[in-house]
Amino acid sequence: MLTRRTFLTAATAALAAPLAPRRSWAINTLTLGDLRIDTLSDGNLMLPGSFIFGDIPAGDLAPIISKYGISADQLTPPCNVTLLRDGTSTVLFDVGAGADFQASAGKLSEAMDAIGLTVDEVTHVLFTHAHPDHLWGLLDDFDEPVFPNAEYMIGQAEFDYWTDPDTVSTIGEERATFAVGAARRLEAIADSVRRLADGEEPLPGIAARLTPGHTPGHMAFEIAGPTPVMVLGDCIANHHVAFERPDWPSGSDQDKALGAETRVALLDRLASENVVVTGFHLPGGGIGRVEKAAAGYRFVDEV
Repeated sequence: MLTRRTFLTAATAALAAPLAPRRSWAINTLTLGDLRIDTLSDGNLMLPGSFIFGDIPAGDLAPIISKYGISADQLTPPCNVTLLRDGTSTVLFDVGAGADFQASAGKLSEAMDAIGLTVDEVTHVLFTHAHPDHLWGLLDDFDEPVFPNAEYMIGQAEFDYWTDPDTVSTIGEERATFAVGAARRLEAIADSVRRLADGEEPLPGIAARLTPGHTPGHMAFEIAGPTPVMVLGDCIANHHVAFERPDWPSGSDQDKALGAETRVALLDRLASENVVVTGFHLPGGGIGRVEKAAAGYRFVDEV
């Protein structure tokens, strides 16, 4: 097993004016036999702290805020898209935010350019869930799929939820645009997208694992091998509160109680079985392991 970290700068940055900002893409690479797993930066989100911390008493939150050096008012989580290549298949797990969500995100195409990967080479796209930062990069400016040769796959429960006409009126005003945007994109691939059941193998050696709470049909994907790897999506959505106190409710989860139940069980398993994880919003490119700590768990960005 070989792990290396590099920083690749998009080629266009080298041609930019001297005073223009340079954008570097943190690429984590994990090689496991014939498998190569990379995480590609889609940029980052800009979130009010209340989106995550809203239900946590300030006094309980303060020690964690201090420990991790983060702000209670604003968070800027990274967005790490996982890429798997085995010599036959080129698989993306989620497709980033695209151009319609936040200006700080939607940078996947630049990260792909930096490693010389074209959209035509992607053979499969597996969606963990249908929130904007994971799904909205699906379509181009003409509402055509960005990855023309890919087979798309998503959990059956997740697809059903976001394409249900009642979702937009029941999800809550703050997330109504999430529902509208998800429905439009999923309807564009409705005739061809493969819908997965819990435990199903979308590809040989990859198992879909229902991890609900963040969204109703959220799925993580377990990649088999001597060193198993779990692509988390957002079932464990940050490296601070989610690890320190997985039992606490997260404002980012649509079902807070179920999301906490999922985190508690999953972190225990990941730590006990020494599973490598790739996390969409975890730091350092998102590849690492889960270790038990005194009061909870910690994310270690080394494998």
